[in-house]
Amino acid sequence: MSADARTILITGCSSGIGQVAAHQMRGRGWRVFPTARKQADVDKLLAEGFEAFLLDYERPETIQAALSSVLELTGGKLDALFNNGAYAIPGAVEDIPIDGLKTLFQANFFGWHELTQPVIKVMRAQGHGRIVQCSSILGFIAMKYRGAYTSSKFALEAYSDTLRQELDGTGIHVSLIEPGPIATRFTPNSLANFDRWIGEEGMKASPHEQIYRTRRKRMEGGEPGFFKLGPGSVVEKLIHATEAKRPRARYRVTIPTIALNIIRRVLSTRLLDRFLIRAANSEE
Repeated sequence: MSADARTILITGCSSGIGQVAAHQMRGRGWRVFPTARKQADVDKLLAEGFEAFLLDYERPETIQAALSSVLELTGGKLDALFNNGAYAIPGAVEDIPIDGLKTLFQANFFGWHELTQPVIKVMRAQGHGRIVQCSSILGFIAMKYRGAYTSSKFALEAYSDTLRQELDGTGIHVSLIEPGPIATRFTPNSLANFDRWIGEEGMKASPHEQIYRTRRKRMEGGEPGFFKLGPGSVVEKLIHATEAKRPRARYRVTIPTIALNIIRRVLSTRLLDRFLIRAANSEE
């Protein structure tokens, strides 16, 4: 790798979007520093020739250690950051324990800030940088039984919009990628988090019990493939956000994301609620 190669730190690289991003960005000549929250996944990345590090948004000490290690290798510089790792706890808001919501927000929001804040200082000092945030269609559309994840992504959208305004004129660009259905391990991971925070006892005590059982059975059978794209479709947007002279503020990925962005602008709140409730009910 050339000493003057552009550098990027990517989180959530154990699989899916992060894993594909690490390989494709390296293929484009970037010096990629992928991270993962489990040491076994870091070891796999190291075996693939990456300069990989342990970084778990729920463990602030790993955030600090990973960034320090990267900056030591780059001489204190970093051209791009791709915040990517996140997860969901499916379920009605009334059934999600406060500790579950706090844990999810640490992983999906607060941990991102703990990494982004010191990176901004690095980018200010060097006079340029790209910060790319992997949001979601659920960053601007709220749907039943997705409240925890949606809340964290709505927060991320507001955070990133504010950051983009505050960094105007600094040479640092902030972009949001808003994917819809992407073929990753998101659904199996969501089921594991449902079991952790709600589980069988929570289902039995909930007025949503029957809906949970129906939705769980459907999710265990695999999400429908309609409109679903591969992780590479997200990486295409990442490439533009990091390499284009004028990166966009937002990149929408998949037909549902584009369509729902239009629908929410056309319908009133009441009609939008009816549309989204009907869409969610069709899954039950």
